[in-house]
Amino acid sequence: MNYQQTIDFLYSRLPLFSRIGPPAIKPDLTNTIALCKAVGDPHKRFKSVHVAGTNGKGSTSHMLASVFQTAGYKTGLYTSPHLHDFRERIKIDGEMIPQQYVIDFTQRITPMIDSVEPSFFEVTVALAFEYFAAEKVDIAIIEVGLGGRLDSTNIITPELSIITNIGWDHMNILGNTLAAIASEKGGIIKKGIPVVIGEVNSETEKVFVDIAEKNNSLLTIANQERYVSDWHYQKHQLSATVASNHHDERDSFVLDLPGYYQTKNLLTVIEAIHQLNRKGWKISKRDLKEGLSVTKKLTGLHGRWETIHEHPEIVLDVAHNEDGMKQLLSQLELSDHHQLHIVIGLVKDKEIEKVLALLPKEASYYFTKASIPRALPEGRLQEIAAKFGLRGNHFETVDKAVQSAKQHASSKDLILICGSVFVVAEVSR
Repeated sequence: MNYQQTIDFLYSRLPLFSRIGPPAIKPDLTNTIALCKAVGDPHKRFKSVHVAGTNGKGSTSHMLASVFQTAGYKTGLYTSPHLHDFRERIKIDGEMIPQQYVIDFTQRITPMIDSVEPSFFEVTVALAFEYFAAEKVDIAIIEVGLGGRLDSTNIITPELSIITNIGWDHMNILGNTLAAIASEKGGIIKKGIPVVIGEVNSETEKVFVDIAEKNNSLLTIANQERYVSDWHYQKHQLSATVASNHHDERDSFVLDLPGYYQTKNLLTVIEAIHQLNRKGWKISKRDLKEGLSVTKKLTGLHGRWETIHEHPEIVLDVAHNEDGMKQLLSQLELSDHHQLHIVIGLVKDKEIEKVLALLPKEASYYFTKASIPRALPEGRLQEIAAKFGLRGNHFETVDKAVQSAKQHASSKDLILICGSVFVVAEVSR
C-alpha cells in the first residue's frame, strides 16, 4: 500500500472515535499493552510528560514541546485529533512522522490488527511510541486522547503528569459529576511521579489530593503558585506578566498563541518546567520565554484563536464544549469588531444546548456540519439554536457557510469559525 491507501485502511478498518463516537473506545488498556509488547515495548525506552485535562491540554502540550525544543532537547509530540494530515499527531522537533514509517509500521502490525482488533487510537499510540523510541527522543510530550485512567496513552511512566483542568465534557463516558471526571483524569497520576494541576475547584481539589497522597506523588496546583498580574492583547500575540504567590518575583512573557485563555495554560507550563528542572532537566528562563514565544512556529499548532484573514477578520478556534466556549466568549469581549458572524458546527454527543445557551443573540449565525458521521445535521442545529434566540441560515458544507459569512461581512466585522475541531479542519485556506 502507498501512504494514502495505508491511511484509508486504518480509517476504514479500525473503530475511530471521530467517526462513531464512544463505541470506538476500548474499556481497558489490554490492546495497547499487547500492541506495544509486539513491537518491543517502546514506551519503556524514552522519557515523557503526560498531559490530560478537559480544555487546554493540546495547547499546553505544544507549548511544552516548543520549550524543550528551544532548550536543545530532541522532542517528540503526540497529540490528537489532527486537522489536515494524520501525521500531525506524531512529530519530532516539529516535523511530522515520515509517510514511509507509517506505511512500514502498518504493514508490520497488520497481523496483530487481525488478531487483537484494536481501535484506531490504540494503533496510533503504538505507532507514535515506536517512532519516538526508534528515533531516540530525549523527551516526548504525550497528550491524553480522552479521560486518563483508561486512555491508551496511560501505559507510560512519565517524568511528570499534568492535568490542566476539569470541566463538563464526555459525561456519557467519564461521569456525570466533576468529581467523577476528575477521578478518571486523575488516573494518569503514577506512584512517586509529581503531578501539576492547572486549576481546581471545590469538587475536584480533594479528588486530586487524595489520588496524589495514595500514590505518594508531589502535587502542585499551578494557579496557587503564580498568577497573571497584567496582560496585554496584541495582534497575534499575548503579553503577560506572571507574579509569584509566595515571594516578590515577576516575569514577563510573550506568547504567539494570542487567546487570553492561554494565560491559564501559561501558568501550568511554568510550574511544569519548574518541577521538571527539580528532577534534573535543564531548561533556563530564557529557554522558557523563547519557547513560549514561538510555539506555533516550532510545533505547527493551529486553531487556537487563529486569524487567517483580515478585513474582515476571520478567526478559527476549536472550542467545542461548555467551558471552552466560555473562554472563547471572554476572548470575543476583548475583540474590536463591528458585527459578529459565527460559523458553527457541533457533534451529536456534545452538550449541544449548554453550548448554544452561551452564545450571543446579536450575532449572525451560519449553521453547518463537518463531514463526519458524528456531526449534528446543520438543519437540526439551526432548529435547536432557534430555541435560544440564535438566528441564521444553514449550509451543507463548512466552506459554503464561510463563503456566505464573507459575503455578508463588512471589512470591520469578525467571522468566528468554531464548535468542533472537525469544522475548523474543513476551512479552506
